[in-house]
Amino acid sequence: MVVNVNESGVNVPNGYEPDDVARWVDEPNKGVDRTEFARDRARVMHSSALRRLGVKTQVMQAGIDDFPRTRLTHSLECAQVGRELGSALGCDPDVVDAACLAHDLGHPPFGHNGESMLNELAADIGGFEGNAQSFRLLTRLEPKAFSPADGPRPNATIGLNLTRAALDAASKYPWARRAGTTKFGVYDDDVDIFTWVRNGRMDDVTCFEAQVMDWSDDVSYCVHDIEDGIYGGHLDVNILTSATGRQEVIEIAQKWYGSQFETDGLDEALTRLADLPSWPASYDGTMQSMAKLKNLTSTLVGRFCVAAQTATRATYGHQPHSRYSAELVVPSEARYEVTALKALSARFVMNREGVDDLYVHQRQLIADLVGVLNTDPEQYLDAFHKALWLDAATPQAAARVVIDHVASLTDVSIGHWHATLCQ
Repeated sequence: MVVNVNESGVNVPNGYEPDDVARWVDEPNKGVDRTEFARDRARVMHSSALRRLGVKTQVMQAGIDDFPRTRLTHSLECAQVGRELGSALGCDPDVVDAACLAHDLGHPPFGHNGESMLNELAADIGGFEGNAQSFRLLTRLEPKAFSPADGPRPNATIGLNLTRAALDAASKYPWARRAGTTKFGVYDDDVDIFTWVRNGRMDDVTCFEAQVMDWSDDVSYCVHDIEDGIYGGHLDVNILTSATGRQEVIEIAQKWYGSQFETDGLDEALTRLADLPSWPASYDGTMQSMAKLKNLTSTLVGRFCVAAQTATRATYGHQPHSRYSAELVVPSEARYEVTALKALSARFVMNREGVDDLYVHQRQLIADLVGVLNTDPEQYLDAFHKALWLDAATPQAAARVVIDHVASLTDVSIGHWHATLCQ
């Protein structure tokens, strides 16, 4: 990536502007010959929040089996996919890589089940949303940088202090909480830096790098969740040849992902996938069958990335694209196939037989722990969150710290906290 050095001595990669490499609080480069975006990626890679994802649920509960993805391995795979796709289309690869690594940092223990429980418990203080929590970690909670006394948050932590471009690329839902949608990307407490990141933009359009990150996320988890489901015995590889099985998947797809996905389109997508030469005829856990399964995952990832890359170039040309110079174009057939795979996982992995009791238990662990911590936060919070709780300016801010604490826990550590405080 060719870079230019601006008047302040900061490296600005081609296709980007000085505003894109700006940080909320100026920090001099420590003398290492690398771009500002490479610094961003390194900061996310070395963060404690990223390490914690190693024991957080992706789809299968973390810590139960060695094979299935965790949030960490999913994030690493997403970053590899995003880096290559973004680079092929002209994005700075480190911006996309950093965004992909960061996109799930805010997920609590037990994945989306834990997210929905915390959202209920935080209803009176602005709710809980994994993407908004990721932004909060990047800009407030991850211990790395401080704002000086005359800075935007005097003498307070400002998270990783990433560049504007990296934070924007990590923002899948660039708006605050509002009526009519459960998805949002920033809490009211963090609107100050969010406004700076958006740099005057008032619309809901995501930057090109965020669109690459979002598609890479969808591709990674739909493909790899299917692999994990087949390996774990929850998903029969022949289900796509069953009219009843396809109908169940179609119903889930329309319920979870929207009625805009038409029945015929989803059925055709499932048929195309089943007809792929790489779709395995069976799976028995042997080395040969595992190799065939892995070949399927790589075929699908390539299929979906090449589809987006080709369509985007056909629309915008072969010149490099970054920030708001273009939008990622995903063909309808690829969008339907990815949605069908997501629904396949939702039906036979997330909603597999017997999982409801597990989900109830997980939600109870979270509710119990939040309840106990709220009885005496000064006594029960860990040192990190206790200091934040003592500094909270309002009761709402103090209550948010308790939610932050529980959200930071892993699938394993929440069990330890519950056993210690809730018995």
